[in-house]
Amino acid sequence: MPKCPKCEKEVYFAEKVTSLGKDWHRPCLKCEKCSKTLTPGSHASHEGKPYCHNPCYSALFGPKGFGRGGAESHAF
Repeated sequence: MPKCPKCEKEVYFAEKVTSLGKDWHRPCLKCEKCSKTLTPGSHASHEGKPYCHNPCYSALFGPKGFGRGGAESHAF
């Protein structure tokens, strides 16, 4: 029986959500920063942890600088 990477408890077939190559409980698949519940395929991962695309992943790991976009956002 696979174990959930978040809570380390067994994941039964009826409650299983597969994402990032692992089986999760639906309530355990949450953004690491804002705790928003995620659906498979609608999020990004960094070092095996799930993050929502906007705003968390882009704010944490995207380009740095003012406005996070456009010509003025390039960090030197």
